[in-house]
Amino acid sequence: MTRIMKTLFTLSLAFLLLSGCSNNEQKLIKQADRIHRDCLTVDTHCDTPMNLMDSDFDLGVRHDIGCVDFPRMVEGGLDAEFFAVFIGQGPRNDSSYTMVHQLALRIFDAIHKNVEKNSKMAEMASSPDDAYSLKKEGKIAAFIGVENGYPIGLDLSRVKEFYDLGARYITLCHSSNNDICDSSTDPKGPEHDGLSPFGYEVVKEMNRLGMMVDVSHISDKSFYDVINTSQAPVIASHSSCRSLCSSPRNLTDDMLLSLKANGGVIQICILSSYIKTPEPNPELDAKMKELRDKYGDISGLSDDQKKEYRTERGEIQDKYRKLATVADVVDHIDHVVQVIGIDHVGIGTDFDGGGGVEGCKSVDQMKNITIELLRRGYSKKDIEKIWGGNIMRVFREVRKIAG
Repeated sequence: MTRIMKTLFTLSLAFLLLSGCSNNEQKLIKQADRIHRDCLTVDTHCDTPMNLMDSDFDLGVRHDIGCVDFPRMVEGGLDAEFFAVFIGQGPRNDSSYTMVHQLALRIFDAIHKNVEKNSKMAEMASSPDDAYSLKKEGKIAAFIGVENGYPIGLDLSRVKEFYDLGARYITLCHSSNNDICDSSTDPKGPEHDGLSPFGYEVVKEMNRLGMMVDVSHISDKSFYDVINTSQAPVIASHSSCRSLCSSPRNLTDDMLLSLKANGGVIQICILSSYIKTPEPNPELDAKMKELRDKYGDISGLSDDQKKEYRTERGEIQDKYRKLATVADVVDHIDHVVQVIGIDHVGIGTDFDGGGGVEGCKSVDQMKNITIELLRRGYSKKDIEKIWGGNIMRVFREVRKIAG
């Protein structure tokens, strides 16, 4: 064979290989499109309501900033979103409880008003049946979860108040201990040795109401206390696997096994530092310190200042952050499936709260996770469970146990 013939043969072979790869990728994309069209897809956690507190933010408009809005949900094939009423942990006294309770009510109101404003695209949902019915109507289902039980204060009646306003789960704490339980990340360490006496009452009240108990953010001891107390399956609305990433926010394999025995589900969080243990990044650290020094205590900022802060934070993270990938996310799904099976895993992005990886930085890119699942051999039935079937099963069981 002459040199020219060898060159032509090599080029032809390369073309055929590239063409085959391209054709296969197109098949995966079309297959993902069909799956998202046919099944209910649910994300169990986003912090987009922080944007809703800005008067000019409209979920019905496609935005270039932030991660979630209704047009991009349609593009990404996401049918249902749990919007978080999130309040960071602060002082624990009567005046603070009154203030954060009022703030929580404002966030609830902002979610309801923004969804009602876009009623042709979305409606509020409070049950699994609502989500399936809205999908048939071609509408998005907007659920509510409360991230951090802090605004409950020490008033158990607020659990029902939040339920009546549409909340269908409460993440018991956030990054610091509160009056309900110990956090996984409080630098002071444990305060209650798990659930507090009041925390046990909160879990029981949530069971009574048919409200999902969310174990994301809570300490390991708090987790086991919840598992041993709850009469209903529990959820981790946005957590990942500690075997693959050492963050204390993630669940160990033993915790996963306990979650399976409880009948619950872990919704894999796609925040990069919970997916892949971060490498040292002095440039990012320095820029984030500059940002903190510039703005000081974020809770005391005006709405306009908070918007500026979030914009600058996003720009810094986009420029300097080294993100995990969609493949890394699916590694966590693989791990859960290997340890406790396909019936106990889902997805909770934490979009607009730091969530996002290379290949899935906002809600319009959600199908890339499905494509990776298909690439690894997951069936349509498996993917339906991951994207919504498992969390809806737990949701139904929680409601059934409440009676």
